[in-house]
Amino acid sequence: MNIMIMRKFAGILIVSALVSVSLLAQDRNAVISAYNEGAKLMQTDTPGAIRAFENVITLADQVGETTNDLKQKAQGVLPGLYNKAALAAINEKKPAGEIMKAAKTAVAKAEKYGTDTHKANAGKIMVQAYNTMANSYFSQNDYANALLTFDSVLLINPGYVNAIYNKALVYIKQNDAVNFEQTIDLYIEKLKGGNDTTKIKQASTLALEYFRSAGSKANQAENLDEALASLNKAAKYGDDKDLFYYFADVNNKQKNFNSGAEYARKGLALETGEAEAKAKFYYQLAVAQAGKGQTADACASFKYAMYGPFAEASKAQSKNLKCQ
Repeated sequence: MNIMIMRKFAGILIVSALVSVSLLAQDRNAVISAYNEGAKLMQTDTPGAIRAFENVITLADQVGETTNDLKQKAQGVLPGLYNKAALAAINEKKPAGEIMKAAKTAVAKAEKYGTDTHKANAGKIMVQAYNTMANSYFSQNDYANALLTFDSVLLINPGYVNAIYNKALVYIKQNDAVNFEQTIDLYIEKLKGGNDTTKIKQASTLALEYFRSAGSKANQAENLDEALASLNKAAKYGDDKDLFYYFADVNNKQKNFNSGAEYARKGLALETGEAEAKAKFYYQLAVAQAGKGQTADACASFKYAMYGPFAEASKAQSKNLKCQ
């Protein structure tokens, strides 16, 4: 009797073991199938591959240790795929919010599963994502959020000089001369470390033109001290014939005729155009010479200034000086 019971019990155990082995095999096959699906999609369908490999991890957690090898392989593949998906969102010019979401997910997966290389690449993608979002704000004239987002870029990568330059562009739009000057100077200083002469010239021209324009507007409004301050700031960034013209005009209005004559001559030296292009410099030179009592020289200069918009004023001045 006991022997029969023992035999039946043993048989039940054998069947149970066989069933368990069969079930484990089926479960592992499901994980293998999910992994193969991900491998198949990697080159053609990045989102699909991500879903498949995430499913590998989910299934492997359910099955247990027998599928750890597949789980680890999936974890090794996923950070690169998430980086790829985020880059695709940037390159396809997806909405800024969608790009940012993809980039943040890439960073999270790189931190969870990735190597140092994956983490570095995800960080670069995050910088691109923030930069894209900032440019989106800029194009919508949302300058406050553009500045905040460019600052986020610089928190991630302080050496990302394009964000500094873009902040300078925002300050131009806001007509914030103080912050523009500080930011463009910082940008130029960082570029000098890399000896990037092309970008240094571009930034210097931007700053010169900004402050020259501010000086011109203040001059037209007869705010001469303000005009001179802006022109002096412009002069930090290089020489320019139009800058010298405004210097000459402001100094002549302030009766600083020696400086007026000096800047007029500097402008003439840089002007390579025809007589009409040189007329404005000769006019300022003549005004300075007349102010210094150099009548003969002023009369000669007014003759060269009798072109275009300076013709009538030069004739009137010549008449007042009784030029022959």
